[in-house]
Amino acid sequence: MNTANKLTILRVLMIPLFLIVLYWGFPGSGYWALGIYVVACLTDLLDGYIARHYNQVSDFGKFMDPLADKCLVMAALCWFVEQGDMAAWVLATVLLREFAVSGMRMVAVEKGRVIAAGWSGKVKTASTMVCICLMLFGIPGWLNLVCQGVILVTTVYSGAEYFAKNLDVFKDPQ
Repeated sequence: MNTANKLTILRVLMIPLFLIVLYWGFPGSGYWALGIYVVACLTDLLDGYIARHYNQVSDFGKFMDPLADKCLVMAALCWFVEQGDMAAWVLATVLLREFAVSGMRMVAVEKGRVIAAGWSGKVKTASTMVCICLMLFGIPGWLNLVCQGVILVTTVYSGAEYFAKNLDVFKDPQ
């Protein structure tokens, strides 16, 4: 197992730790959760850099890295909804986009085509992670709404772009 994949596995293992710290609710637990979340996000940056720079790209990494990212983000967003800090329909929109894009990618793979992550998808991931950090930090209500708006807009835009650029995946061969 290479270093990039070990970092991805570390990120997956940090998800339950992140949630445990959030749910314990001891004084200062939000800051500990924020710290864990930031470290998990940094492993995402680091494992991608290591994989590309040191030629450690693997099928395991191609599968597990985006899955780990989605699980980390969804864990935080679910917690925000449960705490009343995020509208459930925002989370539902994010989930719908993730399922739709993943489904499109599966159809593409069956046709021998790989749909790589686009720039808007990377912006969506980065901005969502930053907004989650801000929300974990305990920002004022109006800024929380701004973060939800950023998450929503980048999610919808990137999903629409993926479909617009790859709609031909759903065409049947003539």
